[in-house]
Amino acid sequence: MIRILFVCHGNICRSTMAQYVLQDMVDKRGLTSQFAIDSAACRNDEIGSPVDPRTRRMLESQGVPCGNHIARRLRRDEAADWDMVVGMDGENMRDLKRQLPSDAQAKCFKLMEFAGQSRDVADPWYTLNFDETYDDVVAGCQGLLSYLGIK
Repeated sequence: MIRILFVCHGNICRSTMAQYVLQDMVDKRGLTSQFAIDSAACRNDEIGSPVDPRTRRMLESQGVPCGNHIARRLRRDEAADWDMVVGMDGENMRDLKRQLPSDAQAKCFKLMEFAGQSRDVADPWYTLNFDETYDDVVAGCQGLLSYLGIK
């Protein structure tokens, strides 16, 4: 089983979008039983909040099922539970270095690296551009599957 955790600042927009996009891609390939996919926050701002309604609408408009994820905080002790921890931006990557044990750093990746780019996935909470964020998340998740050898 491949275990992937997506993280962002609050766990209501980007990381949940990536969680559901990758889950949809995996499900459509018939690989559901081979993956465990979840998301978490690097910060406490939105803990206990549901998926941002704009994220939900974006996913639903693209035919991507959106579940009832509730924002939660990444815990230091769960680092060993994940094969990959995927952040959305430079701030998330810095948070991961501070919050996870040093031996977990090798499993931390920035999503757009899988799309061959070094830039961040912009936070639609601030940009209000959920379309752009969705496009980046799709590109990153497609690249992540390719990285794992899945077409």
